[in-house]
Amino acid sequence: MAVMRYELIGTTVPAVQVTLDRGESMVTQSGAMAWMTQDIQMQTSARGGIMKGLGRLFAGESMFQSTYTSGRDGEQIGFASTVPGVIIPYDLTGKPGLICQKGAFLCAQPTVDMKVVFTKKFSSGLLGGEGFILQQLSGTGMAFLEVDGDAIERTLAPGETLLVDTGNVVAFEETVSYQVETVKGGMNIFFGGEGLFLTRLTGPGQIILQTMSFNDFAGRIIALMPPRNN
Repeated sequence: MAVMRYELIGTTVPAVQVTLDRGESMVTQSGAMAWMTQDIQMQTSARGGIMKGLGRLFAGESMFQSTYTSGRDGEQIGFASTVPGVIIPYDLTGKPGLICQKGAFLCAQPTVDMKVVFTKKFSSGLLGGEGFILQQLSGTGMAFLEVDGDAIERTLAPGETLLVDTGNVVAFEETVSYQVETVKGGMNIFFGGEGLFLTRLTGPGQIILQTMSFNDFAGRIIALMPPRNN
């Protein structure tokens, strides 16, 4: 596989610009493309079939994906993030699959396969605030993840554990075990000022965290808005 040519552009609400040669393609969720040069063709479909499309829909993504294919060498296409943060490039070649929270996937080469996976405990995932359905990226090639705020990347040693607020987990290698648990102690739950649930990540493997949960941020903004007078 040829080396992928890309450039990360911007700082506040960044984008990734990919340079494609003739016949090369990029896959993304519907609506993620921000700009492209004229000799790139777009094709939208339920990539992988209707069942995979429905799985993506349950995972918080679009049921349909768009494939952009270049008609000549040197064409360029840009995919922009939706909120302030960063874009993380991740090369899956020779690595374990990557488990992502819903909404983290931005775009990828067509050799990257995406499917939905379930947390080990249905109730834990359902109550954990981020949904019980996650996404698994596997295969070969480059994928790009959208991160709210700044990105924190760590590699956990075998048996090493990190407790993370559920909204701050972006992705982790499939070698990392994942479990959602409740915060212990009544005072902590009602007066601690944090969420009710934590995600326990146990190595070995790489994890990607984010410093901001946009859902929490939006909730705080809404709480500060004055009530509407009818």
